[in-house]
Amino acid sequence: MSTLITVREYARLTVDAVEPTLDRAQVSASAFDWLCQQSASFSRAGAALVQVEGRRWLKLDSYVGVLETPCGTRLEILPKHFDSGDCEVQSRALLRRLIQRSLNLKPREVSPTALEVYDAPLSEWVMGQFLAALDHLIKRGMRFDYQRVEEEQRYLRGQLNVVAQMRQPPARQHFFQVRHDIFVADRAENRLLKLALERVCHTTQDPANWRLSHELRGVLHGVPASQSVCDDFRAWRTDRLMAHYQPIKPWCELILNQQMPIAVAGEWQGISLLFPMEKLFERYVEAWLRRSLPPGAKLTAQAASEFLCEHQDGRMFRLEPDLLVRKGGQSWVLDSKWKRLSATDRDKKYGLSQSDFYQLFAYGQKYLQGRGELVLIYPRRADFQQALAPFDFGGGLRLWVLPFDMEAECLLDTHVLSLFAEY
Repeated sequence: MSTLITVREYARLTVDAVEPTLDRAQVSASAFDWLCQQSASFSRAGAALVQVEGRRWLKLDSYVGVLETPCGTRLEILPKHFDSGDCEVQSRALLRRLIQRSLNLKPREVSPTALEVYDAPLSEWVMGQFLAALDHLIKRGMRFDYQRVEEEQRYLRGQLNVVAQMRQPPARQHFFQVRHDIFVADRAENRLLKLALERVCHTTQDPANWRLSHELRGVLHGVPASQSVCDDFRAWRTDRLMAHYQPIKPWCELILNQQMPIAVAGEWQGISLLFPMEKLFERYVEAWLRRSLPPGAKLTAQAASEFLCEHQDGRMFRLEPDLLVRKGGQSWVLDSKWKRLSATDRDKKYGLSQSDFYQLFAYGQKYLQGRGELVLIYPRRADFQQALAPFDFGGGLRLWVLPFDMEAECLLDTHVLSLFAEY
């Protein structure tokens, strides 16, 4: 029986007995050691999963999602955004919205009310969404495909394999070497679904998910599980006949760790879904902008057309702003940061980073030719409810710092930007 531990970003974990909160928790010695090992592998890859503080404490970094250890400890890491109310429920709901918007997933919840009362941990929610999509797919009908079979039979079936028949020894001349096609569900898409379903069957602890997964397992009894996930995903067809398979593909990728910004690799095959919170917030803002931009505006994510400098007839240090908006002959550069600001703390520069300002200044010089509007977007908080006064770089280049309301899903004070001025 696994143990579920719910914490949030930057929480501290220890092997000692402590009163559990969202900011600190006790884990088993085996889970502690496994996290240390994973931290070492992440650090070699250029990412930081945890920070080791002595022999008894670990501090999580800015990753959210679910991490499952071989000993059965399931660590649910939520965004650190709420300070009042039921932070666990609110943060879990926020994380689901972030994942849906960021990966363009379509949940199959029956109503908004069902989403509100569904307070299972993130991994159970992902598995529940996958099972609901799979159940819907099976009811609509799975796609079968023809598969060529070459075998030996006592009777003719299909086409006689003349070459193989001529090579038959005299004692087996009464057998026929035949080839024929059979109509089966053994195709790349179904094999991936079967593998994801098997993983859910062995992982889920929610009674409803367990019951539905085993029912569907019986339906897919004759479908083999995928033996090569990457090859089968490449073979996943997207033509008109396979259109009803598209809604389940992102959930299948989540279960099989194919669409994760960070996925725990190795022999342990538990459900581990880790997202860099900075990247989730960036894609969340991007999704809102794509829905909300005025007519005629074009949004480019991760623009990469400009470089910081030239050197020996070549260019160096590519500049890649999160978001670049063009409308008519004007451009706007927007960057999102998952960080807490305080509009009342002028002495500490509101929590703003000087390096971020250097970065935006370079964007403004190259993408806006030194004139125009730059935007830094941060999550709204109790002490950051409205746009800060503009920061003037001189020469007609200004930087705005705007709050993004995570609950209302909108950027506040957009009226200060010329991009939205006539919208």
